[in-house]
Amino acid sequence: MNGIKDVLTDFRNFLFLVWKHLNLPAPTKAQYDIASYLQQGPKRSIIEAFRGVGKSWITSAYVCWLLLRDPQKNILVVSASKDRSDAFSTFTKRLIAELPVLAHLKARNGQRDSTVAFDVGPARASHSPSVKSVGITGQLTGSRADVIVADDIESLNNSMTQTMRDRLAETVKEFDAILKPLDTSRIIYLGTPQTEMSIYNKLPERGYEMRVWPARVPQDMVRYNGALSPYITSMIERGVASGTPVDPERFGEIDLMEREASYARSGFALQFMLDTSLSDADKYPLKLRDLMVTSLDPRMAPCKLVWCNDPDKIADDLPVVGLSGDKLYRPMWASNEMAEYTGCVMAIDPSGRGDDETTYAVVKILHGNLFVVASGGFKDGYSEATLASLAAISKEHGANEIIVESNFGDGMFSQLLKPIVARVRPVTITEVRHSQQKERRVCDTLEPLMNQHRLIIDAGVVRKDYEETKDPLRQLMYQLTRMTRDRGSLSHDDRIDVLAIAVAYWVEHMARDTNKAADEHNQNMLENELRKFTDNALGRSAKGAMNWMNV
Repeated sequence: MNGIKDVLTDFRNFLFLVWKHLNLPAPTKAQYDIASYLQQGPKRSIIEAFRGVGKSWITSAYVCWLLLRDPQKNILVVSASKDRSDAFSTFTKRLIAELPVLAHLKARNGQRDSTVAFDVGPARASHSPSVKSVGITGQLTGSRADVIVADDIESLNNSMTQTMRDRLAETVKEFDAILKPLDTSRIIYLGTPQTEMSIYNKLPERGYEMRVWPARVPQDMVRYNGALSPYITSMIERGVASGTPVDPERFGEIDLMEREASYARSGFALQFMLDTSLSDADKYPLKLRDLMVTSLDPRMAPCKLVWCNDPDKIADDLPVVGLSGDKLYRPMWASNEMAEYTGCVMAIDPSGRGDDETTYAVVKILHGNLFVVASGGFKDGYSEATLASLAAISKEHGANEIIVESNFGDGMFSQLLKPIVARVRPVTITEVRHSQQKERRVCDTLEPLMNQHRLIIDAGVVRKDYEETKDPLRQLMYQLTRMTRDRGSLSHDDRIDVLAIAVAYWVEHMARDTNKAADEHNQNMLENELRKFTDNALGRSAKGAMNWMNV
């Protein structure tokens, strides 16, 4: 480099100095490309880069470079959580404190000097600090900034449902009120999409330019709608094979394969390939709109229910974690005739001490319809508390049979569960073993039933699934809507798998036509009422006559 002039003129030179100070290898080509876009990008920019590429560190260095060039700038850092944004500003403050070229930017006596809001030495008095960090749900109103850095404002916890995404989309509109009306002012988004309906996809409609750096050279450029970095498009034009690592100095093929195995296909597609496209209509075969959701009695259910997708029947009071436009609907009509469930099965998928849960699902049957009345999971494997809780759930719902997935453990779980269940309410425990690929088995079991709208789920199950499951990826409704037939499509699929096991138990009973079953029930009810009437009105002789007629 040719001295301070080169450092001030080209941010990439400054980034090299920062990396050298941090004892890191020289920035990679991908990191230099991100740095170049940070410097030269438009007023409203979106940087989508795969996890681990270092976009936040690069942008912290960029904030220091901006203040080195102009100490009068005010920069606001916003993240999904306050801790995240504070970490950004803390790292920036440490760079200023440690890097010799930035020594004159250290705060002076009388200036703000906290990790969440600090001034740089040459800054003039101002209501706004040189650098301030805030969470996206924090106090944005009243702030003023030349540059707003929105660093990972989207997380699973604030973008899982459509309501959350709408709220987040409204919140970020506040940025335009905060931004100073200067030609040099900028809003820069950094992030990786958390859902297929990521807020980042909506921002280009508001005048933002998106630039995308996936972890591998993509096979289909069209999926990125022209947002791929020219650095990557040039690789494709040079004939670099799809699947080739974009940043091989840091993430080689073996490393990416390990991460893909960990995140599963859908998670890897979002977090590393930044692919939010839903071009394949059959990619996600299980839709919330094919279910019926209603409040279920533990003993009885309507003899007949009619499905609809009328907007008036949308279950607005329930959390929806499905894909964009997918909704939960209540029945259009439910008969006044009620009947006790004709069967109840509880399925359990045990886990060891690993990351998986011991999950359960309770499904009841009546007149060809299946009713999901309970679903959940336990993290402590084969513990006494888990076994006791499962036994209690079996008793509460009156399960006629308990089915245990026995692919692992050689039946040990069943042997541990039997004496505990016997003390609470004796019930048959049966083991099942599956050899078919899990994803195909789940979809092949649930899709036909849901397409016929014969799977009804208790509203309480939906609410509990959302409110009591801290990790969104473990929620039943999330797993249901993201399951594909691809092997390893989900990082966690325990709850949807155990539901499919319970449903498969009843499949052989589903051959009966729902309408025929309801008609038979009504006929039986009518005959019973007629017998009661004749007994009371005409006495025993009439009853004998009725029996003779039936013969």
